[in-house]
Parts: sequence; structure tokens; C-alpha cells
Amino acid sequence: MQRLFLFLYKYRAFLTFLFLEALCIWFIVQNNNYQSAKYFNSSNRISANLLATSRGISDYFNLKEVNTDLAEENANLRRQLEQLEQSLYNINVRQRQDDELLNQYEFIPAKVIKNSTRKFENYITINKGTKHGIEPGMAVINNNGVVGKVKEVSRNFSVIISILHGNSMVSSKIKRTGDLCTVKWDGEDYLTANVLYLPRHVNLTAGDTIVTSGYNAIFPEGIPVGTIESFEISEDALFYDADIKLSTDLNRLSYVYLIKNNLKVEQDSIESLVN
Repeated sequence: MQRLFLFLYKYRAFLTFLFLEALCIWFIVQNNNYQSAKYFNSSNRISANLLATSRGISDYFNLKEVNTDLAEENANLRRQLEQLEQSLYNINVRQRQDDELLNQYEFIPAKVIKNSTRKFENYITINKGTKHGIEPGMAVINNNGVVGKVKEVSRNFSVIISILHGNSMVSSKIKRTGDLCTVKWDGEDYLTANVLYLPRHVNLTAGDTIVTSGYNAIFPEGIPVGTIESFEISEDALFYDADIKLSTDLNRLSYVYLIKNNLKVEQDSIESLVN
């Protein structure tokens, strides 16, 4: 307290000057319309800027929660879209509703916490595990397309085999024609991959969209894989030598969706009887 008094006494002249200046400004503002209007306009502008800055800082620290909510919402929308597609299939082909088919796929959002794209065998780690319903073999996608499939699972984490893995192969087809093929990464550019087993009779064009075929129990049909970037075929070759630009830039991966096929066990079981 003594130091405070000493400070006030030492700077008494300067503090008195500031007080008188503030008092004069207050009198000017109170007794002159022009100065009053300018003061309130300026103070409102400053206050608005301060509030905007404060709001921006608050929004920044809430981004994690916002992104999580958006991921949950997108997962629900994907589930509803899959149900709608199954409903249209029932109307056009089956002529009856099948609740098991309508609810065949579930979408579970997860956050990427580790990712590699520069190796020949790349893996992705996410923050969801068995307690969230994750199982080995589940398909993994993001908003743009195929990401990979689940390899190993613990209680709270899962490791995904990226599509950028030398042994990863995705059963695919040309969206325009329906011709089947297989997509496999060649271990070079993380933005491109090879298209295998595409027959020479196919009328292939640059820009053709490659999507998942749905011919396995992992990926639903129609998930984007990439677009044809270049292709060629020799005179005696049976298949095209084609490259695609992948739909997903895995180097910028943040959130993913894991797809649980509720009919996978049944499909694998019946298929194993003839293999």
C-alpha cells in the first residue's frame, strides 16, 4: 500500500493532467452534438472490432468440437443416402421393403491421428477402436472417396491399410460403362494409382470415373476411387495400361468414415461354401 501511495505522489502532476484531459473531453462530448456523434460512432466501431476478434478467437478454439459434430452429421447423412439408394432399388427391382438391406451399412466417423504417404506400405491410425464398434476388415472412406480398410484394432485405436499400400487392391468399375477393373497403387505418386485388368474392348476415355464395384463385402457400390488420367494399350495386350488420379488426397486426410456392413458375415459365409 505504501508503494502505491509513493507512486501516486511521484506522478501526481501527470495523473492530474490525465484526469483533467479526460474531464475536458467528457465536457466537449456532452455539450457538442458533432463531437458526441463522432465519439459514439468511433467507440461503437472499436467495440465491434473487439467483439469480432474475441468471437474469432472463441470460434478457433471451438473448431475441434465443430469438426466432430460435422463428422457425426456427415456419417448420418451417408447412412440416410445409402438407405435411400436401397429403397430405390427395392422399388425398381424387388418391389418390397427389406429392413435388413435398408440398414445394411453403418457409418462411423473418426479422427486421423497418424498418417503416412511417402512409404511403399502406408498406414493410418485413427482414434476409434473396438469400444466404438470398429472391427478388422471394415472399409474406410472420406468425403471424397476410398481411403483404405481396417487392419488392426485395439480398444481405443485402429490401424488402417491405406489405399497407398503396395498390397492394397480395390475392386472397382468404370461408372459410365460398368466394366470391372482393379485399382492398385504403384508405390510412386501418392495422388495416382494403376488400373488393372481393364479389357481392351472397353471404350475408355480420359476423365472416366472409377468407383467401387460392390463385388465384395467391404466397400458399398459407387464409392469414388478416382478418374482416368492416362491410358494406352499395345497391339497384343489383353488389358489397358491405365493410370487414375485418386479421388482422395491422403496427404491432407483429417477425418474418415468407417463402414460397417451388417450383412458381411452372412455374405462371407455363403461365399466360402463355393470357394
